[in-house]
Amino acid sequence: MMRYVSPNPFASAGRSPLEGRTILQVVPELGAGGVERTAVDVAEGIAGAGARALVATEGGRLVGELQAKGGVWIPFPAKSKNPLQMLANIRGLARICTEEGVDLIHARSRAPAWSALAASGLLKLPFVTTYAGSYSGRSAVKILYNSVMARGDAVIANSHYTAGLIARNHAFAGDKVRVIHRGTDLRAFSPAAVPAERVDRLRRAWGVEPHERIVLLAARLTGWKGHSVLIEAARLLVDAGVRDLAVVLAGDPQGREAYVREIDALASERGLGGIVRRVGHCSDMPAALLAASVVAVPSTEPEAFGRSAVEAQALGTAVVVSDLGAVPETVLAPPQVAAAARTGWRVKPGDAGALAVALAEALSLGASARDALGERARRHVEAHFSLEGMVSETLDVYAALLSGGAMQNSGRRSSSVG
Repeated sequence: MMRYVSPNPFASAGRSPLEGRTILQVVPELGAGGVERTAVDVAEGIAGAGARALVATEGGRLVGELQAKGGVWIPFPAKSKNPLQMLANIRGLARICTEEGVDLIHARSRAPAWSALAASGLLKLPFVTTYAGSYSGRSAVKILYNSVMARGDAVIANSHYTAGLIARNHAFAGDKVRVIHRGTDLRAFSPAAVPAERVDRLRRAWGVEPHERIVLLAARLTGWKGHSVLIEAARLLVDAGVRDLAVVLAGDPQGREAYVREIDALASERGLGGIVRRVGHCSDMPAALLAASVVAVPSTEPEAFGRSAVEAQALGTAVVVSDLGAVPETVLAPPQVAAAARTGWRVKPGDAGALAVALAEALSLGASARDALGERARRHVEAHFSLEGMVSETLDVYAALLSGGAMQNSGRRSSSVG
């Protein structure tokens, strides 16, 4: 086996229990979302441990990075939800596993997970799932469909909130659930790693003047991400006398043109046409988060994790988040801690007034208070949400299954639905 020799932060100093193994991750596509980013990060860790890191996926903007970090892209129709294609994918994955000598399969999305569950059962391979979403639907059929993400020999929950969903909806998973918070690359999300030129370039591209303070919402354009709540809060800030404000909405519309028209119309109606800017997808998130004075995560439905809040804290940027779902797990704020120990603000979801108050507090911090907040936030992320920690814990799950320990405890399930 040819070893990947480019610098890898996860390279093992000694012999790794995964050395010589082949791990196959299955993900619909390698876009820019958190699931896809995590797949690439874990592939880098697998390669660093001396194992082969295969990713079966349709493709996407992260394929090049996957390959540069030692992963192997296997083009595969993993995105399809067509039942006939999903059935065909069972044979396709079994063929890949046989030809490539795969030792373990890790599925990261529901449709391909059903195919991967069946293929792993046919070949008697360990099967891992990552339950990384607050999956919608409460009908019996939808709960059954979602349940595949709790059918792994090991089930990784990306937050305690997600683990609670699994316990409530899929009790059969039992003690196979392990919480592994999504990790942040502290090499990239560090103020020292982002030259001022990158920040300046991004501000100019967004049309933000040097004196303007950015409130950033970095999320795909969909209603539950809270764009309208932030726009209403911005109107309240302006009415309260807050000046030099630029509200930047960074994210892909993903074809939701009606929603784009809706938020544009709301900004215009509130007299914020010169303040609210839609800037599309941002490929330099460290610079974007560092450019912001405050990062807002005003979701109106539960987030299964909340990556931008953690990445912003890693850069020392103030955050204001909805007190909903998993995001509160990532931000220290009263009453959990004293005000002097906070790393951000939590507010009632959907409450534009509460959001405006918290944003105003964050924007009014003096230099010393802002620096102290940023230092606390950075230490908080280093201690609990590092990329190295996430990758190490995930590889530990693989190693335990491959040694037979976890499978002996749980027993091997049938790959049939039910």
